[in-house]
Amino acid sequence: MAIRRSSRPVSSERIARAARRLLDASTLCAIATTSPRGRPHVNTAYFAFTNQFDIVWLSEPSARHSINLRANAATAVAVYDSSQRWGGSDRGIQLFGSAREASKRSAPDAETAYARRFPAYEPGQLVAYRFYVFHPTSVKLFDERSFGAGVFVTARVDRTGGVTWERTDVYSSSR
Repeated sequence: MAIRRSSRPVSSERIARAARRLLDASTLCAIATTSPRGRPHVNTAYFAFTNQFDIVWLSEPSARHSINLRANAATAVAVYDSSQRWGGSDRGIQLFGSAREASKRSAPDAETAYARRFPAYEPGQLVAYRFYVFHPTSVKLFDERSFGAGVFVTARVDRTGGVTWERTDVYSSSR
């Protein structure tokens, strides 16, 4: 498989629209953390997202991934529609950044985002759980309907949720 770098930029608006569509396509995400000893861990969780592309989820503070986040905030999140079939128009999003348990100040906003996405959630319903907030610094989009077959678009994410194209990689099965 050959990977070619394209020098053609993708507009910030197009990246943001595609990212929101991809995040909206599934309510489950995979959260990758690292233990204090460097061991990888992945957890699946229901999530919500904000206009700034922050990812919000509920978790028990004594869960392995929650413990890992207290020691090392570096986190990656993957979201994709698991009903996709081989050979179709594939799509998914990978986000890279850091996560922490929501502070007393940020927890109400996290809960608002979560309740908006999951109307059946009732505040105070899961008292042993805490909200966690992931702040991305970069995203990698794979949306064949939007960008073409085998095209991965990488962008930087600023604190306000603004995205800036960084690069486009085109994967090809021919040499």
